[in-house]
Amino acid sequence: MDDNSMFLIVAGIAGLIIGFIIAKVLERSKASEIIKNAKKTSDSIVRDAKSEGETIKKDKILQAKEKFIELKSEHEKVILSRDKKIAEAEKRTRDKESQVSNELSKNKKLNTELIEKLKEQDQRKDYLEKKRSELKKLHKSQVQQLEVISGLSAEEAKEQLVESLKEQAKTDSMGLIQDTIEEAKLTARQEAKKVVINTIQRIGTEEAIENCVSVFNIESDDVKGRIIGREGRNIRAIEAATGVEIIVDDTPEAIILSCFDSVRREVARLSLHKLVTDGRIHPARIEEIVKKTRKQINEEIIEVGKRTVIDLGIHGLHPELIKTVGRMKYRSSYGQNLLQHSREVAKLCGVMAAELGLSPKLAKRAGLLHDIGKVPDTETEVPHAILGMQWAEKYGEKPEVCNAIGAHHDEVEMTSLISPIVQVCDAISGARPGARRQVLDSYIQRLKDLEGIAFGFEGVKKAYAIQAGRELRVIVESEKVNDEKAASLSFEISQKIQTDMTYPGQVKITVIRETRAVNIAK
Repeated sequence: MDDNSMFLIVAGIAGLIIGFIIAKVLERSKASEIIKNAKKTSDSIVRDAKSEGETIKKDKILQAKEKFIELKSEHEKVILSRDKKIAEAEKRTRDKESQVSNELSKNKKLNTELIEKLKEQDQRKDYLEKKRSELKKLHKSQVQQLEVISGLSAEEAKEQLVESLKEQAKTDSMGLIQDTIEEAKLTARQEAKKVVINTIQRIGTEEAIENCVSVFNIESDDVKGRIIGREGRNIRAIEAATGVEIIVDDTPEAIILSCFDSVRREVARLSLHKLVTDGRIHPARIEEIVKKTRKQINEEIIEVGKRTVIDLGIHGLHPELIKTVGRMKYRSSYGQNLLQHSREVAKLCGVMAAELGLSPKLAKRAGLLHDIGKVPDTETEVPHAILGMQWAEKYGEKPEVCNAIGAHHDEVEMTSLISPIVQVCDAISGARPGARRQVLDSYIQRLKDLEGIAFGFEGVKKAYAIQAGRELRVIVESEKVNDEKAASLSFEISQKIQTDMTYPGQVKITVIRETRAVNIAK
């Protein structure tokens, strides 16, 4: 390498160093300027922040003062309200103290008056004892004087006096007996139990008289031909499937269903309704519909039994007995619906048992089941009361219920107090006018017998049995019967009815005596 090359290299390095130094100097001066500008900017920001902080501080102080004033106002209101309540409580306390003080003074005054009255009463008692002693001595002295004057002893005089007043005493005794009986009926518990049969008036049920025929209404007589079918095949199929006689005659828009079994009649009626509504009537369809209807009726029987025991509040009844209760809906006894009759007897038994202090639930149970022997699956020669008792024993009923069922027609001996209640309530339900067909004649005869007993007494002008035989109204002749005799006559008629007649409930005898003065102005 020659000297020129070396010089150029050294000169180049020196130029680079000088240029680097110059660049650094320029960069430092620029940085200093930037720092100066940043400092100015930060000072400006700090000044703005301080100014804004002062403003915010003033606002916050102002808000705090307003909040303080508001809280102070509310606090003052609370304090005023509390002071007011305290003042009112103090006033009520003062009033109570004043009232108690007044009551104490009144009680003290009354106590003083009571002590004075007790003292006065004791003085009067001593005075009365002295007077009673003096009166006793005076009475004894007078009796001795009367014995001397009359020549009779006190016992002899008493016998003569009793004999002379015998008739008057008899009339007075009649009135006394009548008053005593009326008072006993109103006040004595034992007498009230004797007339508890009046509970029938608290039971209101409708009577439904059923017979052996049902009427199936149709829209037009054209349906009759479809029911009869070709050569009568449809009607024969219905009769064979249901066991019901179908009577198709000239009766307009009606077909008669005849059968002693009301369940069969209902099956036939519902089956006919479904067939006519559907429109398809032929032997195969008839058998299908009758089968479905019979199943529906069996389900309805169970549902009716369940509703009945629920309505009466009876629990724990065997399912077979529930089904038997439901079948009562389609049975009748002397024209009286058996289920309605049994429900009525159950309600009467419950009311009567409650009056007598016995179990109403047990009495209701026995009343509902007393006639279950009337709905056997097959015909039997066993009396329905005995059959019902056997069923009840079979399905786990209590001995009192079983005995009440078997004894309600006196087939077995009564062993509990529930049994006579069921017997009486059964008679009440069946003996009311219109309840049963065969009872109507005997009911009319009983009314005639009531009137006949009244006519058997002297002085009776008219007699009317009213209120379904619960009252006998007797009109007497005023010339032959006076007021005292009228009271005696009422008692004598009531005794005659009690001894000569059998009737449910009680009979009120009212004797009416009136006097009329008639003149004619001409």
